Amino acid sequence: MKLNRLTALLGLAAMVAAARAEVAEREQNAWPFTVTRSDAAGQPAAWSAGGPLLFSVPAADGGKQSGLRPVWVQTTGIRGDFRSAYFLYPVFSYSSDTESYKWTVLNLINRSGRVAGAPTPPSDLESHEGFDVWPFWFSRESSDPAASYHALFPVAGTIKHRLGFDRLSWFAWPLYLRSESKGVVTTATPWPFLRVASGAASGFAVWPLFGWQDHPGVSRHEFYLWPLGYNNTTAPAADAPAGTPPVREYAVLPFYAHASGPGYAGETFLWPFFGYTDRTAPERYHETRYFWPLLVQGHGQDHDINRWAPLYTHSNLHGYDKTWIAWPLLRQLRWTSNGVAETKTQLLYFFYWSRVQRSPTNPKLPAASITHVWPLVTVWDNGAGRRQWQFPSPFEVFFPGNEKVRAAWSPLVSLVRYDQRTPGDARTSVLWDAVTWEQRATDRSTEFHLGPLFSMTTHAGERRIALGNGLVSFRLTPTAGWRLFWLDFRSKPTTVPAPPAP
Repeated sequence: MKLNRLTALLGLAAMVAAARAEVAEREQNAWPFTVTRSDAAGQPAAWSAGGPLLFSVPAADGGKQSGLRPVWVQTTGIRGDFRSAYFLYPVFSYSSDTESYKWTVLNLINRSGRVAGAPTPPSDLESHEGFDVWPFWFSRESSDPAASYHALFPVAGTIKHRLGFDRLSWFAWPLYLRSESKGVVTTATPWPFLRVASGAASGFAVWPLFGWQDHPGVSRHEFYLWPLGYNNTTAPAADAPAGTPPVREYAVLPFYAHASGPGYAGETFLWPFFGYTDRTAPERYHETRYFWPLLVQGHGQDHDINRWAPLYTHSNLHGYDKTWIAWPLLRQLRWTSNGVAETKTQLLYFFYWSRVQRSPTNPKLPAASITHVWPLVTVWDNGAGRRQWQFPSPFEVFFPGNEKVRAAWSPLVSLVRYDQRTPGDARTSVLWDAVTWEQRATDRSTEFHLGPLFSMTTHAGERRIALGNGLVSFRLTPTAGWRLFWLDFRSKPTTVPAPPAP
């Protein structure tokens, strides 16, 4: 008998707790101190404090992003492992994965290397520990001594596989500079005035008076009173058909310039103002230029241009359609890439900026878009029910796709933010969560919060109104009507274990 009574009491307690949880708020708003939002299970999912300054939100990969904006923002993985951080971005950034790490200060002081215990990569170039202080110190420590180097600019040193060179050495720069690229060794003493080429090519130059470099079977380049005169010849590729002419370029600027090669020829008079280009392969195209870049007319197989700058310009190059009206007033680009038709429209470059993505085969499908009206608002729409906007938005147009700016800086100035996860499931925040309104179609509920002063929650026909975050509350149920409660504090929905079986 006692066991049955205990079971009944536990069951009644569970029913009461469940009834109270029906209208439990997912948001606990004590702005400006803390604002906490819970998930459907009642577990804290995100919180903020001090307006937009202190925060913690779920990351896209299931981890967490948190910090003190804009001073420090960090991201951890789903297991709590440290992934990235930035201090006063872009002053300092750090990132890592299971194999490597990298940190940088303004992209001038850079450090990269392998995480302790990471497997050895197949290439010695990938296993290095690097440290640079641009433009003065460059270093790499590798398991292969031939791939390691240390260099102090401009004093002395050597760097390898950097800046487009296989090897670059200097001593008391600009007194001595030696570069290696594709078998060609160029020595300058002093740079750039006296240069000698050896190895796969030979050459000599007294810049800017004259110079030449001959790469047998590949090319020959000459210049005279650089950049006024040049004479260049490039041999056809090794697999080109027999009889293919070389590429020829020569000029006496600003009077005349000539360029010709397999399937094309062009001339410029009073460079760069007047000239033409005539191409027959791989596609036919003819272009005439008058007072370039203002007046240009070109027509071809898959390339057209009609330019009357600055009033009007229209061009189409392999499906990339571009229009300028009253440059730089209005610019529009249309193209199709990876099965998506895209349109980008700009007014004065960034005051109005819009990019729309549609299906090229079914234009009736919803479009995805992002629109900036600088500095007022940015609107995102993924075309599948997810929509967001924020006001004002001074950073987004200048840093498109930069998640670091979006996390560290944008929330500081966004007075109003709207996030629709799916139709009927949306949240609006004003003054960094001082005023919030959320609706959830999934469980037929809404929440409104005016900081800690006033809140109203509805769920499945039940309603709760609270003053002082629960000092005084009124609850309405279909069966009991309005009831008054005192000290009705709840941080999350109550959960009670199921009563034991009798």
